[in-house]
Amino acid sequence: MLFESEKSKFETLVKAYSPELYRYAYWRCRDRFVAEDLVQETFTRAWQAWEKLRDEKAAKSWLYTILRNEHARLFERKRIEIDETQNLDEIVDSAGSEFLNQFEMRDALKTLPEPYREPLMLQVLGGFSCAEIGGMMNISEGAVMTRLTRARLALRKIPGLKAAHKVRNR
Repeated sequence: MLFESEKSKFETLVKAYSPELYRYAYWRCRDRFVAEDLVQETFTRAWQAWEKLRDEKAAKSWLYTILRNEHARLFERKRIEIDETQNLDEIVDSAGSEFLNQFEMRDALKTLPEPYREPLMLQVLGGFSCAEIGGMMNISEGAVMTRLTRARLALRKIPGLKAAHKVRNR
């Protein structure tokens, strides 16, 4: 009966965090199928280590940490294929200016160094506090706050970036 109780708790956790873990995984890899695999592997590893989770309140950041590690393992094993023949000038914008703003923001985020970009995405997409982000990245809360501030300042300095107002201080 104890196993059923733990299984039920874990199933609740899966239902609660699957969508946002998928969004984070998709942001990291930009591939729907890889993101789904990352989330699946995250929950597999979480189930295997379920008894090690001491505080269920920490489950969200624990899952994000597992996902980050799984993403890193993916790149240890596999080299990304890049199509050098794709001409970007041939891509047609058919979704209007909002779509263009999303591209501008994505491109702007890519210009940020990884140490600034990752805490910003964890805060914006994951809704994590600075303390939680610090725990996931193994840095101090102050370092997280500094990186978030520098990321936002860098985004504000990009001329013509219309979507920058969407990345606000929390």
